[in-house]
Amino acid sequence: MDDRQRDRFDGLLERVLADLPEPILAMLDEVPLIVLDEPTPEILRSLGVPREQWRSEAATLCGLHSGWSIVEQSVERSGELPEQIHLFRRGTIRAAGGWGDEEAIAEEIRITVLHEIGHHFGLEEDDLDDLGYA
Repeated sequence: MDDRQRDRFDGLLERVLADLPEPILAMLDEVPLIVLDEPTPEILRSLGVPREQWRSEAATLCGLHSGWSIVEQSVERSGELPEQIHLFRRGTIRAAGGWGDEEAIAEEIRITVLHEIGHHFGLEEDDLDDLGYA
């Protein structure tokens, strides 16, 4: 992905974030949002993805919440790495059908960010699917 495409994607992300309600946006003050072109080998390894599937998985993964949700946090886990939300440009663009429709990409960004924030609050995949954020 070249710098122009990154800037274009990041501009859509900024627009999506600006349109989120303030209470939702405030949650991102607690959990960093990290934007990458695609998941790193370390991320894929941590997810248990076999090495021979890294390329295909990296091309389709839109986002990832890592760490413990707020319902799982405790003082016993205080020394562990903090939560993070990752947004992956390539997977998000691909899920939206490519660069042909920027509004579709913006909507996929919105859904992915809300999906990962949902994980921060302990929602499971079925819960997020029921809400329309799968």
